[in-house]
Amino acid sequence: MGGFAGPVEGYGERNTWRRHAAGLRRLDWTLILSVLALSVIGTLLVRSATFHLLTEQGRDPEWFLKRHVLNLVIGLGLGTVVTVLDYRLLRAYVPILYGLACVGLLAVITPLGSTINGSHSWIVIGGGFQVQPSEFAKVGLVVVMAMVLGEPRDGEVGPGRRDVLLALGLAGVPAALIMLQPDLGTTLVFAVVVIGMLAVSGAAKRWIAGLVGGGVLAALAVWFLGILQPYQLARFTAFIDPSADPRGAGYNAQQARIAIGSGGFLGKGLFQGEQTGGHFVPEQQTDFIFTVAGEELGFLGAAVILLLLGLVLWRGLRIASQAADLFGTLVATGVVCWLAFQTFENVGMTLGIMPITGLPLPFVSYGGSATFANMIALGLLQAVHVRRRPFD
Repeated sequence: MGGFAGPVEGYGERNTWRRHAAGLRRLDWTLILSVLALSVIGTLLVRSATFHLLTEQGRDPEWFLKRHVLNLVIGLGLGTVVTVLDYRLLRAYVPILYGLACVGLLAVITPLGSTINGSHSWIVIGGGFQVQPSEFAKVGLVVVMAMVLGEPRDGEVGPGRRDVLLALGLAGVPAALIMLQPDLGTTLVFAVVVIGMLAVSGAAKRWIAGLVGGGVLAALAVWFLGILQPYQLARFTAFIDPSADPRGAGYNAQQARIAIGSGGFLGKGLFQGEQTGGHFVPEQQTDFIFTVAGEELGFLGAAVILLLLGLVLWRGLRIASQAADLFGTLVATGVVCWLAFQTFENVGMTLGIMPITGLPLPFVSYGGSATFANMIALGLLQAVHVRRRPFD
């Protein structure tokens, strides 16, 4: 009996290695490499945006850089865990994930919450770390919408009226909590995700038309009833006419365009940006990271970033179209809608074609909660992709 132990054991090891190799081959490496490239570029831009300011303040000039790298490592770990999990078994845990997301949003509006940059959206946990529950709520929204809309009732081709109303109700709870912060940017992300997932789910077109019309009416009501904070109203006013208040609400938009325009075609060189080094644009490591790319890497470097983001969105759409079931299709669709709108809004506000809402650039901007949520979204796409064949 002992003579057969070696060969059998060796065969088992080879078989295990082959399974791991096959699993690695089934990953979407175009998507992974695009995200890694964006992360590397973002790390360099974060370092450039913060090095001079920290040096002038007498602090560790690499503080933001070290924290950003740590966030990326943790985020990649979270994305890997989600990739390994069978997304089809995720249905059983969706209520828990959704509940935790709502609890986090509720905690923000209690004394546990903190106000940073005018938005009461954070929970400070000490040691220089903050958590923004609204970022994780995006993940909760995607999976709960997919669960409700991805399982049509008997005899129905797409989600029926009850399913749509339930999905809208579940989406409305976190959206309302986010508006209380107030965080208009994330609320807009929610709206785009809900409409996109409803459209792909096969819901009746009247629901889409009703939501768009209701959204317009809600926006008008928010504007005229004075629900928005003064600084948010000022941002919209500055978007319409930045020159009206160049030293106030329009300052950020004007300085952002100056920084991007000064880069020309090839840019001034990494870490050589005069606007960036002079701190003319606020929050350059987060919301306005694209201005650093425009100034230091020029049109060519900014175009590379947009190309990589376009690759991420294209692969996401491809994964949605090849998913094994409607649940997987909707999960991938929700992630794509989320990342696509956030990319358009972030780049658009630096170019002056969209109002400033405080949304970071996916996979590029500095941030903890946003980085974790983005990497979890990447993991969801990979989980759907590797199990795109039924019963794999």
